[in-house]
Amino acid sequence: MTAKNSIFDDFSKLMTNAMGVAQGAKDEAQTAFNGWIDRWLAERDFVTREEFEAVREMAIKARTENAELRARLDALEAKA
Repeated sequence: MTAKNSIFDDFSKLMTNAMGVAQGAKDEAQTAFNGWIDRWLAERDFVTREEFEAVREMAIKARTENAELRARLDALEAKA
């Protein structure tokens, strides 16, 4: 009976070690993939979300000011 337990113990240790190796390989692959994605994105001229939002706000403000100036110009032309 102890021989069976010894076999199961050895098999359990083997599976535990295999799972550790698999987890390590997964972590290494994930790190490599994330590094590849980061490099790929860095090579492109993508902007960050913060930069995009800042330029978007500037464009909205410029459009609003443009509409206000257009209304003032139309009012001045109507007077003339």
